[in-house]
Amino acid sequence: MFERVGIIAKYADSEVRQALAATIAVLTARNCDIAIDENCASVTNDPTIRVVAEQDVVVDRDLVIAIGGDGTLLRAAKLAFPSKAVVLGVNLGRLGFLTDLSPDQVPTSLNRILDGHYITEERVVLRAEIIRDGTIVESADGLNDVVIQKWSSARLIAFDTYVDGRFVFSQRSDGMIISTPTGSTAYSLSGGGPILHPQLNAMVLVPICPHSLTNRPIVLADTATIEIVIDAEYADESRLTCDGEAMVQIRGADNIRITRHQRTVHLIHPTGHDHFANLRAKLHWGRGPC
Repeated sequence: MFERVGIIAKYADSEVRQALAATIAVLTARNCDIAIDENCASVTNDPTIRVVAEQDVVVDRDLVIAIGGDGTLLRAAKLAFPSKAVVLGVNLGRLGFLTDLSPDQVPTSLNRILDGHYITEERVVLRAEIIRDGTIVESADGLNDVVIQKWSSARLIAFDTYVDGRFVFSQRSDGMIISTPTGSTAYSLSGGGPILHPQLNAMVLVPICPHSLTNRPIVLADTATIEIVIDAEYADESRLTCDGEAMVQIRGADNIRITRHQRTVHLIHPTGHDHFANLRAKLHWGRGPC
C-alpha cells in the first residue's frame, strides 16, 4: 500500500535506535523506498538509506512514520499535511495520544498496515495570522492549538475576542488557547477545557487563568473566524504560538486571526484503534466495563 516512506525521529537515543531498527527492517523486507532525517541517521549505519533534511522527509512520500512522542508526530504532521502523505506514530513518549504503535508492536502491526489493514482519520489544522496595518506579517499552522499568552511579565494581559465579526468578550488573563479536537487532550485539557472527539467539526476557546471566574471555555464550529485584538498596553508582553512555536513579536493594534486551514492532516491507525480505550489508558479512567 505504501512504497515510499519517510521517517522522522525525536532526538536520537537508545530507544530511537531500537524502534528505528525494527521499522527499517520491516520496510527493507518489503523493498520500500526509505528516506530518513538526520536524527535517524545518527543512530543507524546503513549507507543504503537516503538521508535528507527533516523538511524534505515528506517529499514524494506516501507514508511518514514519526518515532517519538506526540511532539515528534506534530512535527511530522505539519510537514506532511500540505502533501498527500499520511502519518503514523511509533510511541516513545509518556502519553502518546497521537502515536499508536509501541516499538514491540512494530514488526507485526507495521506489516499489517503495509498490507492495507488500517483506518484513516482526518484531523483539523488551524491557521493563525498576525495582521498589521491590513497586511499579514506572519502566518503559521497548528494541529494542536494556537495560544495567545503573556511572555515576559507576571502581569495579566488584556484582549478583545470576536467570532465571525461579532464581539464576544473582553478578558484579562494569562492568555487564551484556541484548540482543535486533537489539541483538546493537550494544553487545553490542562487549562480546564473539554475533551473533544477527534471527528468533531469544532474548536474550543480556553482562557488561561482568567481574572473573572465567569470566563469559561467556549466550543465553536470550526467554520468560525476568530479575531483577537490585544490591548496596546500589553502587546509587548504578549506572544502568539502555534503548537508551541513562537511567531513574530506582537505590536499594539495587531489583529490576530485564527481560522480552519483548508487542508487536513491524515493520520493512520492500526485496525481496531479505539479512541476511548486510548483515553482510558492514558488518563487512567479504569480498566474497562464491569
